[in-house]
Amino acid sequence: MNLLHTMLRVGDLPRSIAFYTEVLGMQLLRTTQRPEQKYDLAFVGYGPNPGHAEIELTYNYGVHEYELGSAFGHIAIGVPDVAATCKALRAKAAALGGAITREAGPVQGGSTIIAFVTDPDGYKIELIQRP
Repeated sequence: MNLLHTMLRVGDLPRSIAFYTEVLGMQLLRTTQRPEQKYDLAFVGYGPNPGHAEIELTYNYGVHEYELGSAFGHIAIGVPDVAATCKALRAKAAALGGAITREAGPVQGGSTIIAFVTDPDGYKIELIQRP
């Protein structure tokens, strides 16, 4: 078995594509338009699957906002320096509707350095320091 992708419903597909590509440095891997079924898809990631997991951004026509609920937690991305990454992302994220919501620091009860950034739809992305 291999993890292929995670799907997130988004309210503005171009804005979400811009956030994941311009802020988080992912590539737009492919898009699909399904006007008869009233949805469009964009797959983003650091490389295509099966070698890399992808994020499927789904825009359902006419739906501009979702209730996120309490079950989904976050997506995690490894970075070499969490504090430097937050500094580099802050202005870009804000310009596209995202925000740094937890500054770089050790995880509660541990020593791993983490931070959180929220995308324009409110999904949380954890940045984890990896050498």
